[in-house]
Amino acid sequence: MGRSPSVTIHRCATDVDVWHRLPAEHRAAHLVDITRAHLDLGDARAAGRALVTADGIAPAEVRIRPAARAALTAVLRASPSPADVARLATTVGLIRQ
Repeated sequence: MGRSPSVTIHRCATDVDVWHRLPAEHRAAHLVDITRAHLDLGDARAAGRALVTADGIAPAEVRIRPAARAALTAVLRASPSPADVARLATTVGLIRQ
């Protein structure tokens, strides 16, 4: 899989100390936003990891934000989901137990 400029910039931005000084909601929102770039590259696993990480940082950003729910739906459609992504989808209400 190739890398988009967005993913490259994302990796550089999140590797610096200032990333952890951003408000939790901003970090989570960024991770939700980068999900689309991962999906565009065909990397549903990275997209799912971004959403699970965002949920760990600021759950409301993933559980309430419409863009996050849409991204999670796209991840679920893209490939079989790892257990942590499936758990998140169940928590959000996109998958019934």
